[in-house]
Amino acid sequence: MNKVTVRVPATSANCGPGFDTLGLAVDLYNEATYEITDTRGFQLEVTGEGAEYLKPFGRNLAFASFLRVWNKVMDGKRIGLKVKMINRIPMSRGLGSSSSAIVAGLYAANCLCDNYYTRDELLNIATEIEGHPDNVAPAIYGGFTISYMENSEAHSLKLIPAKPLQFIAVVPDSKLPTVLARQAIPKTIPHGDAVYNASRASLLVGALASGNYEYLSMALDDKLHQPYRAHLIPGLYDVFAAAKAAGAYNAIISGAGSTVMAYAAPEADGEAIAKAMVATFAQQGEHACYHILHLDTQGVQAI
Repeated sequence: MNKVTVRVPATSANCGPGFDTLGLAVDLYNEATYEITDTRGFQLEVTGEGAEYLKPFGRNLAFASFLRVWNKVMDGKRIGLKVKMINRIPMSRGLGSSSSAIVAGLYAANCLCDNYYTRDELLNIATEIEGHPDNVAPAIYGGFTISYMENSEAHSLKLIPAKPLQFIAVVPDSKLPTVLARQAIPKTIPHGDAVYNASRASLLVGALASGNYEYLSMALDDKLHQPYRAHLIPGLYDVFAAAKAAGAYNAIISGAGSTVMAYAAPEADGEAIAKAMVATFAQQGEHACYHILHLDTQGVQAI
């Protein structure tokens, strides 16, 4: 086999209080076809997000991650590589676009190498590339993931919530580079804030596992990263309030932002929640679009 197409879900990391720990996968997908060719070098065709500036070179995550597996398994055998992408995940918006490229490349190479690595092993390679597992884990496994590091190895526990949820992702036009969002977070925090987040993260996992979603209003609160990033997303807390007023349990910064994601019951009016959030962004002079999403439970797949 010299050709494979893979599908990778968008992801939302942190999930409010679970900084660099919690993540989930949603049903918005990038697709990538990897083909080994007789022509040396890289070829790239992109439809959708990033089509105007993604280039075929070795530092492109889609190529670099593929070669990370290929070169290890195939002893650096030189190949030509053609990649065709259909990108639907917004870039630099906190929905895991870079993680999707990493996971797509790793998984595609692994498929073409007779599944040399397990998914757990791919998680560790992906974490080495990304720097932390909270986005790559749900992209690999699907569902809601609780990730942690032990002796420099990444591990993740997958959880399927007891009941369905809607995830309303409101995506501002303005990008928010992850490096800028990380620079906003102080190196130390008060002990009380650490306790606050430990309690909320625990409550969030318990609420999802038990189906007691009435706790989500409080469980999604955070003092570890969102207060320090709020100035980077003008009107953030007004957008949170608008989501709750329109029927959501609560809303959070998705990943590093700028996307804001509301959590809502399946019977809630997702369109009304989304439009209320979009209108609140508009009051700040920020245009935004939205996606009404649901949990992806499979993670990356060959299709």
